[in-house]
Amino acid sequence: MEEVGSGRMCSRIRPGPGRSGRARGAEGERDGAAPGWAAQLAHLALAARPIETRGEGSGPCGPWDSRTALPGSKAGGERQRRLELQRQYERGRRCSPPADERPAAAAMSARAPGAPWVPGGRRRRGAWGLPRTASALVAAGLVCTTLAAYACWGQLPPLRWASEAPPRPVGVLLWWEPFGRRDIATRPAPDCWLRFNITGCRLLTDRAAYGEAQAVLFHHRDLVNGPPDWPPPWGVQVRTTEELELRVLDDEEEAAAVAVETLAASGPRPPGQRWVWMNFESPSHSPGLRSLAGNLFNWTLSYRADSDVFVPYGYLYPRTHPSDQPPGLVPSLARKRGLVAWVVSNWDERQARVRYYHQLSQHVSVDVFGKGESRRPVPDIGLLHTVARYKFYLAFENSQHLDYITEKLWRNALLAGAVPVVLGPNRANYERFVPRGAFIHVDDFPSASSLAAYLLFLDRNPAAYRRYFNWRRSYAVHTISFWDEPWCRVCQAVQMAGNRPQSIRNLARWFER
Repeated sequence: MEEVGSGRMCSRIRPGPGRSGRARGAEGERDGAAPGWAAQLAHLALAARPIETRGEGSGPCGPWDSRTALPGSKAGGERQRRLELQRQYERGRRCSPPADERPAAAAMSARAPGAPWVPGGRRRRGAWGLPRTASALVAAGLVCTTLAAYACWGQLPPLRWASEAPPRPVGVLLWWEPFGRRDIATRPAPDCWLRFNITGCRLLTDRAAYGEAQAVLFHHRDLVNGPPDWPPPWGVQVRTTEELELRVLDDEEEAAAVAVETLAASGPRPPGQRWVWMNFESPSHSPGLRSLAGNLFNWTLSYRADSDVFVPYGYLYPRTHPSDQPPGLVPSLARKRGLVAWVVSNWDERQARVRYYHQLSQHVSVDVFGKGESRRPVPDIGLLHTVARYKFYLAFENSQHLDYITEKLWRNALLAGAVPVVLGPNRANYERFVPRGAFIHVDDFPSASSLAAYLLFLDRNPAAYRRYFNWRRSYAVHTISFWDEPWCRVCQAVQMAGNRPQSIRNLARWFER
């Protein structure tokens, strides 16, 4: 159509006195053709706004007004209807028949020429409870009204809630790549929209953009290992990589003293900027916490549910498709050749998990994979396929702390299709994130020997064993993506938080509790 939205187009589509509703309807439905998109728009308008009719004929003025619905003569009545429709359209208001006209409207229920009769002498009514002639007028009037609104829509002022601009992009600067290079300006940043459905993110790696960032992300292990490397006080030029390399000191005591001085001199950050402390290790494996006890960071990101940015190692989400991981309701028992598996990277005889393993292995066979003399290397098929061949997996954490539930549960056990036997925080803590019937906790048994007896019982009773996979009917597993996901989650958290102030007065006291 030409000139859609122009004033001329609006005037052209208004119903005129010289064109009857019947003639206009013939243009869209000639020879029994489908009414097209205009009638579909009218149908949508009807669906959104049902027409109310009353036996007395009272109702809103418009194409279905009781005064014009039933003509007295074919030619004169047709012209009268068009004139009335035009007047009502131009007035743009609603009205109802005066009380003295209602009896006359009701009296018009006499049979019009060519109108069908139904048993009982009552006239057959249309789709909206109106006579068929009135229903046809309703449709014609709605088509005209819808066309007018469609053509003139461009002239209307935009809706207040539809004209709002998208939220201002949030810049998040990653100060270092965790466990990697200090200079990551050339590292391609992830696309938060494609990866995690998070919009409005500017992920920054160039330290020259420090002043533009709404948040700066620091990885704890890199804070305490290596030479001091902090943003300068606000307003001081950012140091280059070459300048940082000149400050590398061999004397650890001298380096520590310089670090304290640097922390004290880090001064005020840009107004409104958040310094985000990121850590995925437990307090037992997070050295240097007490050196960061001052009011240095104003946000935390970790596996802890009470962090400012909560990013767990994994979580369950409602299953929406059969292909969601892990697929299938119950893993194939025919593939499971072994009973208990354990993959461990850092072996320490002082750890509770190693001590418990020694007790458990006296009563049931445990195949241990990893690096070391007493452990098998993980086969070439990979960790998940290896664990999938076992009925149980020892999801033993290296230390027991609040919410410290790592990939050992989410990926190595649940995703691989083995029943996890967990050692970590207490059962109540696990049940905050996992159904109680999806895992076995070592605390449920008075000794390792009683746990071994229960595992052997499940091995002999497939029906009882399969109940540990009931959760897969409703949930799938998401595992964290390092380090893209924490980076994008900071952006999302800043968008949701707005200007809410936050401060961490004693980082070590909070994290070590």
